Amino acid sequence: MTLRLPKADYLPSDLMPVAVADRAPQPSFPAHTHEFCEIVIVWRGNGLHVLNDRPWLVTCGDIFYIRDTDCHSYDAVNCLVLDNIIYCPERFKLGLDWSEMLPRDEEDSPTHWRLTTRGMALARGVILQLVQESRKTDVLSLQLTEALFLQLALVLRRHRYAADRAYALPEGEQLDLLMSAIQVDVGTPFCLTTFCHQHQLAERGLKQLFRQQTGMSIGHYLRQLQLCQAKHLLRSSDRLIGEVAARCGFDDSNYFSVVFTRETGMTPSAWRQQFRTPFQDRQYSLPSR
Repeated sequence: MTLRLPKADYLPSDLMPVAVADRAPQPSFPAHTHEFCEIVIVWRGNGLHVLNDRPWLVTCGDIFYIRDTDCHSYDAVNCLVLDNIIYCPERFKLGLDWSEMLPRDEEDSPTHWRLTTRGMALARGVILQLVQESRKTDVLSLQLTEALFLQLALVLRRHRYAADRAYALPEGEQLDLLMSAIQVDVGTPFCLTTFCHQHQLAERGLKQLFRQQTGMSIGHYLRQLQLCQAKHLLRSSDRLIGEVAARCGFDDSNYFSVVFTRETGMTPSAWRQQFRTPFQDRQYSLPSR
């Protein structure tokens, strides 16, 4: 049975609509759902965030909008620091159309975004105020907490971007540009030297900044992104192992299998098999006519 986290454990009263759970660091945590919604903002470090069975490699600047029906977990964490902005929509009193600020409560609505460096700085200031006000229970604090949450939602709306759409990056700084360039297509080779030349950036300094913020080298980050994509494709599609390898940037399917097995402790085929149902196994074993 999946763990479900109750409102009473995180919110100071039955009226308070928002709370901030500081995770510094965030430990590994089993799969769970909530009686509330939350916004996850990652400040630094890295780890594996599994949301509704899809693995995401997360590091500084990643944002997730988690609905109360979503199931997620954390694993393979490395100095991962994040904030959980917990909120209960039914407790809001301002009468706003929150669908304009928050992703819609639909299955195909995007839940994963990235936040620019500028957006992270602005969000931190708002969250510090939220921490103070959300711990109180008087009427003015309830109202101010909701107003601050609105401010945060607007900051995130203005400064967030889809990692695989570099053209939509607002006011990008060097780390934002790099993240977007890496994630636009993990199946395409990425050349840091070419990237730095195009954007007139110092390669050595960018490498140092990346490691400082993420706890990883650029090469290791890219490889982990490729493996996350491979896990997703193996579980959610019937593509051949060689096709999965190619789509994730591996020219040699044998080398892909070696890397995948070393990182996960399972071969790609074994990884896929653990998610098969008996019905699927019978379906794939039926002879063709």
